Amino acid sequence: MVENGAGAEGVARSAVVADSDTERLTLVSGALTAAGFNVLPASNAASLSVSLEHNSPEVVVVENALAHGLRSPGVPVLLLLDAGDTVDPEEAEAWRVVDYVINPVRPDELVHRINTLVGRSRERARSRGQVEALRESLRNVSSAIRETNDPQLIADHVVRGFGEALGVDHVWFATFRDERVPSIRAQWNRPGVLQLPAKLGGSEGTIAELANRLWTEADVMAVLDHRLEPDSKVTVALREWSPELSPVSSVILPVGEGASALGVILLATDEKRHDWTRPEVSLMQHVAGNVAHGLIQGNLISAQQRVLHQLRQLDKAKTDFLATVNHELRTPLTSITAYLDMIRDGSGGPVPEGISKMLEVIARNSDRLRRLIEDMLTVSMQDGSNLDLKPVDVAKLLQVVVATLRPLAESRHVAISYVEATEDIEVTADEAKLEQVFTNIVANAIKFTPEGGRVGITSVLSPTDDGGQAALVRVADTGLGIPEHDLPHIFTRFYRASNATAAAVPGSGLGLAIAQDIITRHMGRLDLDSTLGSGTTVSVELPVGGP
Repeated sequence: MVENGAGAEGVARSAVVADSDTERLTLVSGALTAAGFNVLPASNAASLSVSLEHNSPEVVVVENALAHGLRSPGVPVLLLLDAGDTVDPEEAEAWRVVDYVINPVRPDELVHRINTLVGRSRERARSRGQVEALRESLRNVSSAIRETNDPQLIADHVVRGFGEALGVDHVWFATFRDERVPSIRAQWNRPGVLQLPAKLGGSEGTIAELANRLWTEADVMAVLDHRLEPDSKVTVALREWSPELSPVSSVILPVGEGASALGVILLATDEKRHDWTRPEVSLMQHVAGNVAHGLIQGNLISAQQRVLHQLRQLDKAKTDFLATVNHELRTPLTSITAYLDMIRDGSGGPVPEGISKMLEVIARNSDRLRRLIEDMLTVSMQDGSNLDLKPVDVAKLLQVVVATLRPLAESRHVAISYVEATEDIEVTADEAKLEQVFTNIVANAIKFTPEGGRVGITSVLSPTDDGGQAALVRVADTGLGIPEHDLPHIFTRFYRASNATAAAVPGSGLGLAIAQDIITRHMGRLDLDSTLGSGTTVSVELPVGGP
């Protein structure tokens, strides 16, 4: 309770009174002083500006002539008008809370109008404070929604946030049958209030139709008092859906994206009427937009995570399968090759010449099968194996590869050459794995080069994009080349170019895939350039400093 014009804390209110009419200035100042105001008088525009600059009055009473050009003081303004005076609408709009009295001034009317102005100003400030508090609360709800991809958690955030921010008794949220979002149900109820049904049941069609109409019209259905229209369609629908719900006020808010609604939010009070304000509705609609976006994104991410999990399981199953098959193949192959070597060494007696040629075919195909098993084992263990890094002389490594594969090249009448770099090149790498890479690449070049062709290998020291240095090794052949439509798939495991299959060139389709994986783990780069019928060039770039 406020007495004698004092403020809520017992402090006298202040008022600036500006009037060039000395008699009226005295009259107004006296009336306000008697009403409990601390009056700061001003007789001209200059003294008015000084008073406003150094004080924070609760109200300004100003002569109309002195009010022209007055900046908004942020408090109510009461104009003193003479008969025939006009008010500038733009200035009045800038002052926000404004009223006037016309001469002759009656003290009781003056005080009444000033108290009314001050009351309106306080109410506006209180409303602004409430809206700002609501905005901050719902801003926190939106922030919580953006921080998660879990659709159920998003729904829980919005019902709790709306309930606590708006002071209602029930908040209920559900999505419709829609492929864009999962089936979600969430509700919040004021402590001590019964819960609402978990599902829409037979009312889903009606509610979905209403939500779609509201979404299309960018509107909500706000009912201030159901008791005034107990037989209205929405009141009956809510009562049929939930006999426990006897709403006084309610809002049905559509949640949608694109052309249709994908869910609905219901807010309701059981006992007190809630006058839904435009700021409240606008803020709820804004949050509902964030909810729709979050649910759709969360559903997509959840689906992607499920697919990724399934792919990982499939990849693990594939790896386990390869490891098992390798083990089961390696054991009998070891026995076959051991007995084959014993037969060829004469342990079982002299081998006739015709049989020796058959044994060579068996030995050659056994060796081919052994290499295939080794490649498959490499694939199955690739992801989990570590690199044994140490300094590697690139020239010596390539010389070993060339010496190993020269018999294969000679048997196919293919010339093979290696031109060393002018400087020594040493890289930090896993020597065994690099030997495997270049053996695969050079062996491929020999296999796919017809009789009389050439395979050339070069190595140079090359600058990298980041200012460092790298070993650049190129293997160029004059072979079959690769069809253009096969190039995007050439590093895929078990993939073989169509012309290689047609020409019955043996191979597993694992060599380049293994090579690329090893080079990538060395932080290097493997490129392939090929022209059908002219040959292929494979380039390997390895950072000197290692991975």
